[in-house]
Amino acid sequence: MQNSLPNLDSTVTSSSSDFNVKEQILNYLQYWKWFLLSILICLSVVFIYLRYYVVEYGVASSILIKDEKKGGTSEFSAFSDLNIFSAKNNVDNEIVLLKSRTLSQNVVKKLDLDISYFIEGRVVYRELYDDSPIKFVFIEKVKDYYEKDTTFIVSVKSNKEYVLSNFEKKNPKTFKFGQKIKSSLGIFIVTLNNEETHNDEKLDVIVKKSNLENTSNSLRYKVAVSSIEKTNVINLTTSDQVYKRGIDYLDGVVGQYNYDAVKDRNQVAEFTKDFINKRLEIITEELGGVEGTAESFKKKKGITNVEADAGLNLESSSEYNKSVVSVETELKVGQYMLNEINKTKQDNLIPTNIIRSTETSSSYINQYNELILQKRRNSVSATEINPVIEKIDSQLAAIKSSIIESLKSKQNDLQIQRNDLSRQRSIFDGKVSQVPTNERYYNEIARQQQIKVSLYLYLLQKREETEISLAVTSPKAKIIDNAYLTGAISLNRNIFYLGALLLGLLIPGGIIFLINFFDTKIKYRQDVEGKVSIPFIGDLPKSDSNDEIIKANSRSSSAEAIRMIRTNLEFMLAHVQEGKSKTIFVTSSIPKEGKTFITVNLATTIALSGKKVLVIGLDIRNPKLDNYINLPSKGLTNYLSKSNENINDYIVKVDGFDNFFALPSGVIPPNPVELLMNDRFSVMFDLLKKDFDYIVVDTAPVSMVTDTLLIAKNADAFIYVMRANYLDKRMLKFADNLYKEKKLPNMAILLNDTEIKKTYGYGYGYGYGYGYGYGYGVEKTKKTWLEKFLSYFNKKKND
Repeated sequence: MQNSLPNLDSTVTSSSSDFNVKEQILNYLQYWKWFLLSILICLSVVFIYLRYYVVEYGVASSILIKDEKKGGTSEFSAFSDLNIFSAKNNVDNEIVLLKSRTLSQNVVKKLDLDISYFIEGRVVYRELYDDSPIKFVFIEKVKDYYEKDTTFIVSVKSNKEYVLSNFEKKNPKTFKFGQKIKSSLGIFIVTLNNEETHNDEKLDVIVKKSNLENTSNSLRYKVAVSSIEKTNVINLTTSDQVYKRGIDYLDGVVGQYNYDAVKDRNQVAEFTKDFINKRLEIITEELGGVEGTAESFKKKKGITNVEADAGLNLESSSEYNKSVVSVETELKVGQYMLNEINKTKQDNLIPTNIIRSTETSSSYINQYNELILQKRRNSVSATEINPVIEKIDSQLAAIKSSIIESLKSKQNDLQIQRNDLSRQRSIFDGKVSQVPTNERYYNEIARQQQIKVSLYLYLLQKREETEISLAVTSPKAKIIDNAYLTGAISLNRNIFYLGALLLGLLIPGGIIFLINFFDTKIKYRQDVEGKVSIPFIGDLPKSDSNDEIIKANSRSSSAEAIRMIRTNLEFMLAHVQEGKSKTIFVTSSIPKEGKTFITVNLATTIALSGKKVLVIGLDIRNPKLDNYINLPSKGLTNYLSKSNENINDYIVKVDGFDNFFALPSGVIPPNPVELLMNDRFSVMFDLLKKDFDYIVVDTAPVSMVTDTLLIAKNADAFIYVMRANYLDKRMLKFADNLYKEKKLPNMAILLNDTEIKKTYGYGYGYGYGYGYGYGYGVEKTKKTWLEKFLSYFNKKKND
């Protein structure tokens, strides 16, 4: 095909498939009103959100964990020689305790933070906290009290009565302040904090009882705990919409932490105290028995002063006796401890301060007790099969074994020492062999008495030390700064407005992108050009009337577009010899693409130029010419089905035009293919070409039937109509195959029903025609946005 039009170039260039940024921007700019509306809505939403945003306040506190190892000072340092305050604190461990779930729940229970009070504002609910005019006080709580959520509404009628109802304000009942009320949560009373009368106005207070777990988690997750490097100082920070609650919570956390620490420490002291008291009872009974034996012996033997007769030898023997007594005391203490440890169950504490602090077993006992306390704390939220508990159990077993071995080793050393001292003492005893046997017997009694007295005094001393440790209520954490308000945590409003602006652009942009992404319909000229090898003859904008026929004075955009297509068509028909009739076939892929409309108006436009034009309705299965032109019922099919008919008898002149004629389709035949394959069809075309300058033929859609392909050889040019927003892009390949296989000679694409406002002047004659030629000299009334909106839906309805 010879073609000299630049916009009819059949070569598919690689640049046509490249991403055109300017094109995409212009494509989105046509929806600028939607972008503006989206931005305004997003900015309005952000403005309303910031207007009613409940400001949060920052609260901070700082404490010092007392630890002599890191320079901490205890108020009871004067008792350091008693070795009863030797436990050291690890700051990292204390941080974990301060953020623990159990501690938080205890604070919530103590401060009743699971009960909140609100009043309804114009837009949002405002929390009252300690400004609430009423207060719920639960006298008795059911077993699952802390697991329930519920909401009440208290309507204060006066300073004596109120109305209690649920959140939906159903089942209202009147009660007096201070009256006991039974509920599913337990027994509670409602008190009035403000004694002023409320007769003048009705006051509704919303009381929300929250689940303990949720309340404690919401509070503790906001708490940030950090330590200052190389110190024992811990900083606590939190935020809350009610800063007073934040202050109370942080102070409550520190207070509960100190309370738990003192409670843990006193557990060991109480156990030690009970052990000492039991041993004192036994020693007192034994000491009384020894003293009674000595008294009976002296009375029986008539002895008044046994030591005066011993002399110098007895003095030396006495010194050894003292040493033996000391060793015997230590042996007894060691035996007591061994017996007690062997009887102690795995989870019980071991008495401290019974043996000397300098001994190895003393440090093992302290370690053992610390692990017992740690296991008890962890057992609150863990089971016996928890890896941490199992690890502690293995450590306890190892330490207990070490304690026993250490005590046994010490006992062996003491026995050796006792045997040596006894041997030395027997030497001096031999020197006093003349001392009456009675004196020797008395010394044995006295020695037993001294052992019992030493042990008794030792236990009394340890009991006093334990009492002192119990009397000590020194907190583990020293408060450096009580919880205080650090100020409002303000939002960066500019960031919110910037985000609203971006969101306002993204929402319509994303919607448009998704619509375009999933829309497979041909819309614009650029959807066709570059995608197929077929030349592009032009496009036809959306017509105001679907049945419009172009007149001589028509100045609409559709009329100007048809005239430009007619001009481009002449280049396609340049190969036809001068003086011969030019035959133009018009077809499409599927029905309802506007090929009949284009056929009629193209023929009309050519006829208005002074050329004799015949339009033929060759879509004999679904004729549409009579929708535009008043035609008789007989036509082409009647001629082809009879052998002795004259074709001129079926041709009619179109009213209002001098050179415009039409050949109707005729009656719909039962055998359209046989009629079109008849030799008379080609003879008919030869006859008609002699009488007319142009023959414009409306043919059947090529993807539906083969009618058009059978008669394609009679055409000088084929106009392949594609309707915008109707034809699927996948049909482009079908059309391109027809062109490449040359089934439709001299083929060119015409894009129908495009929207002028969505195009930007692609191709020669396109932009000029739309910008200047279409409607030039014709003043149009600009529609309002409402009229455009209504007309859009009217068109949809007509379609």
